[in-house]
Amino acid sequence: MEAAHPFYTTREFWVAIAFVIFVIAVFRPLRKGLTTALDARAARIKAEIEEATKLREEAKALLASYQRKQRDAVKEAADLVGRAKAEAEAARRKAAQELAATLARREQMAMDRIVQAESQALQQVRNAAVDVAAAAVKRLMSEHIDGRKAETLIDQALAELPARFH
Repeated sequence: MEAAHPFYTTREFWVAIAFVIFVIAVFRPLRKGLTTALDARAARIKAEIEEATKLREEAKALLASYQRKQRDAVKEAADLVGRAKAEAEAARRKAAQELAATLARREQMAMDRIVQAESQALQQVRNAAVDVAAAAVKRLMSEHIDGRKAETLIDQALAELPARFH
């Protein structure tokens, strides 16, 4: 049997040591690369999260703005409808007033025409009555009274007639 050698003299020990040194030698630069890559990825993820948060806030602000604009538009539309209704009601009232005024004017014009026609008819009747009365008086006087006295009475009666009929 072979005598036992101390463990540091065995090939396996030195292979294990070499492997550990190799791993350490390779791990340090690799660790820097991994750390840098992980840090870069963490920074990129953080930037994406910040960008997403920023976009979310912008979207919220934009949504609030559109909702405010929509409320304003709805309010403005309601105001327009209200004003249109008020204007339509005012136009209806004005048209009714104008119609009533037009009807009153036409009624007044008709009444004026009636009064004028009545006045003309009365004047024509008076004129005809005066003419008939004058002719009757003239005829009666010519038959019953002599010429000179008849002329005086006729002139006097003719002078009094307008005063009596008016």
